[in-house]
Amino acid sequence: MSLTTDFIAELIRAANEADKLTPFEVKRLLNRSVATIRDMREQTGIRGNHRAKDVVIDLQVAAARAESLSSAEIRDALLDAADIIRTLKILLDGVEEA
Repeated sequence: MSLTTDFIAELIRAANEADKLTPFEVKRLLNRSVATIRDMREQTGIRGNHRAKDVVIDLQVAAARAESLSSAEIRDALLDAADIIRTLKILLDGVEEA
């Protein structure tokens, strides 16, 4: 498996155990997700929209509020991150094959 695939699996595992994560772990995972999404967007040429609702902004806010998030909010943020990273990986894999 690739590092990206491993990270997606890590996010999904963490989402399934959201009630067991410390705020530090949540913050670390969300910040890694933001960095990964930005890097992958740069590779694909996709830019985030600073005016419209952007998942990166939502993830940054969730990371900043990690101590006050409910388990459901943590789970949702981690699954959103995994979904975006998985989608970007599919796009990147398609570009590499072309």
